[in-house]
Amino acid sequence: QKVFRVIPQNDEQVEILNFLASIMEVDFWQPDSVTLVRPKMQVDFRVEADKSFKVEDLLKESGMEYQVLIDDLQAALDAQFDSKARTDSHSYEKYNNWDTIAAWTADIAAQNPDLVSRSVIGETYEGRPMYLLKVGKSGPNKKAIFMDCGFHAREWISPAFCQWFVKEAVDTYGKDTAMTTLLDKLDFYVLPVVNIDGYVYTWTNDRMWRKTRSKNAGTSCIGTDPNRNFDAGWCTIGASNSPCSSTYCGSAPESEKETKALADFIREHLSTIKAYLTIHSYSQLLLFPYSYTYDLPPNYEELNSIVRAASKELASLHNTKYTYGPGAKTIYPAAGGSDDWAYDQGIKYSFTFELRDTGRYGFVLPESQIKPTCEETLLAVKYIANYVLEHLY
Repeated sequence: QKVFRVIPQNDEQVEILNFLASIMEVDFWQPDSVTLVRPKMQVDFRVEADKSFKVEDLLKESGMEYQVLIDDLQAALDAQFDSKARTDSHSYEKYNNWDTIAAWTADIAAQNPDLVSRSVIGETYEGRPMYLLKVGKSGPNKKAIFMDCGFHAREWISPAFCQWFVKEAVDTYGKDTAMTTLLDKLDFYVLPVVNIDGYVYTWTNDRMWRKTRSKNAGTSCIGTDPNRNFDAGWCTIGASNSPCSSTYCGSAPESEKETKALADFIREHLSTIKAYLTIHSYSQLLLFPYSYTYDLPPNYEELNSIVRAASKELASLHNTKYTYGPGAKTIYPAAGGSDDWAYDQGIKYSFTFELRDTGRYGFVLPESQIKPTCEETLLAVKYIANYVLEHLY
């Protein structure tokens, strides 16, 4: 399998990509669907090896500029596991499968009883418990920040960051003044993997799976895109009502057990949750609402100044450049996202991270990049958390 990058220059070239997607199986990495492709946009997509010659012929014929980002995806998949930590047990510098992460949630809570507690907020379509970690020093009426990872199954760097964040919290509490203050004054709700069934499936069957694993009535096509399944402009734009699409919005808002469990938890804790952070990959972006409309949120200036400063913090470590801004205007419109939904619930600090990289590895980021990615992301998250702490409402 190969991953191509093209930049269609005009509507004709956009049409060629639509034609391509209609005659063969094309997995769009960026943007997530062919319907979102516009002229002058960078487009990354994956095709089966035996189709790649046809694709190249078509691209050449149409005069579209293209490059092969990943020539042999299987080799890139094998190369992901380049961590020196070759252990069967949990490691923060390698990708951990779900069983390992689940056991880790129990261990980290047991080892740090005064800082971490674990609860179950629901179960997945396939019956797996959804573990939530509450991280913070116990105290009266504390406000909280909610952070989730692993919405899209193939974005493996995302759960790695949630685990890293919890480790840093417990390791540096009492040593790092900034982290100590944050944990004394705020609670962090951390959901290490939202789409657990999908994540398991990427380890067992198809590394490139994105959606949930629920059955859809009247079709053999499986799954819903959990980040198109929230009641925020649901299924109006940048989402598909076709169950076979990778951006399928679901049969109704919160039709997925996973998204409903997450939404229920936030609704139940609306009086305390003051910020919402959702971690995705890839593209190196820091986004805020809205994605379902081009309208800007009322506190646009404030949100924009926060992401500007957070991006600067992030870049200070490894000089990783992030683009920032409101979702629809910065990348493309997409309805039904959790960040827009949380914002419309009244959580005025709502952000989406798209972690490394910008496409060299895409969803198959090597394990050797987990540490630098998590270190730099932590700086941005701490900046945002600190800002929220100083601007509680």
